[in-house]
Amino acid sequence: MVGIARAERLDREAERLQQWLNLGYQGTMQWMANHFEKRVDPTVLVPGAKSVVCLAYNYYPGEVQQNREAPQVAKYAYGEDYHGLLKKKLKELLDSIRHQYGPVTGRCFVDSAPVLERDWAQRAGLGWIGKNTLLIHPRIGSYFFLAELIIDLELEPDEPVRDHCGTCRKCIDACPTGAIAEEGYLMDGSKCISYLTIELKEEQLPEPYHGKMENWVFGCDICQQVCPWNRFATPHHEPAFTPHGHWFDWNKNEWLEMTEEIFVKEFDKSPLKRPGYAGIRRNLDALNK
Repeated sequence: MVGIARAERLDREAERLQQWLNLGYQGTMQWMANHFEKRVDPTVLVPGAKSVVCLAYNYYPGEVQQNREAPQVAKYAYGEDYHGLLKKKLKELLDSIRHQYGPVTGRCFVDSAPVLERDWAQRAGLGWIGKNTLLIHPRIGSYFFLAELIIDLELEPDEPVRDHCGTCRKCIDACPTGAIAEEGYLMDGSKCISYLTIELKEEQLPEPYHGKMENWVFGCDICQQVCPWNRFATPHHEPAFTPHGHWFDWNKNEWLEMTEEIFVKEFDKSPLKRPGYAGIRRNLDALNK
């Protein structure tokens, strides 16, 4: 699914980002404060930019981990890392645009530069930012990756989608660490299980969160699992996103007995390589305290 937004400074979003940073909700992700103007103004990131073309790419799996006692992995990480695949898709799209419109200058972004991807996707009509701070589309839910193509070609922008969260607060009530603000639409990233299991680089997880991880060893899908809009999610057709290796059927003991050699073999092309064996071992230890 593709949407288009006009390339202009995100004034309202910039103010909200600054407030979020001032609250310290980025935790140890200090890089979130870097390159602020590039993050909120695409014409600084890509001089001459006129359009932001946003891509939403489905990753909802056809099957999920069946052993609920085994440590759980977020659905986006079931298969191979998505960055290279989506970058290839964007380059193909850019080639197609050049074929139709002639010389066009642009850059592809897949979580690889200071780009506010959810804000751009919202402006491009790919959904609204829900109370869980994820982008939600009324026909497909929220299980999709986002990527951007910023170009110097002026295209007709799409209309934004209105907010459909209404009075629902399922995501707020379900979050075991209280990461989502009581009124929604604001996430304390330093409390999010995805942050704790992936981004936090400490040797041990903070003790207050022991017993609150809901068996998640990498990432977390709780606020998506309870979202009513995800009843419309349909399985993807991307072979790279299907589980590889044997880990998908492991039980709890097999996870706990995993050696570094087995980890490297099972998760060679997986997003789980990001925290590495030491990080996953740390998370496993926290689940068993």
